[in-house]
Amino acid sequence: MRILHTMLRVGNLERSVKFYTEVLGMKLLRTTDRPEQKYSLAFVGYDSEDKTAVLELTYNYGTDKYDLGTAFGHIAIEIPNVAQACEAVRAKGGAVTREAGPVKGGTTVIAFVTDPDGYKIEFIERKPAS
Repeated sequence: MRILHTMLRVGNLERSVKFYTEVLGMKLLRTTDRPEQKYSLAFVGYDSEDKTAVLELTYNYGTDKYDLGTAFGHIAIEIPNVAQACEAVRAKGGAVTREAGPVKGGTTVIAFVTDPDGYKIEFIERKPAS
């Protein structure tokens, strides 16, 4: 067994695809439009679905905003240099909500950014093994 994808409901599919591909560097893997059921999907990720878990971005026609609630936490992405990644996100108009620095009570460097719908994305710095 393995995790296949995580689904996020988004208020504007084009805007979200642009954020995940142009700002976070993911690839658009596939899209589906279901006009009779009134929704569209876009799958994005860093590799193909047969190799890694991906994100399913779901746009329900006529809904441009969601209440994020309090149950969902964040998506975590491994990054070789978190400070550099934050600068790249900021340079592309993205929002950095927690600057790069050690996690509370530890030494692992993390940061947080948000996507256009307000979902939190944690960057976790992982240095290559020597």
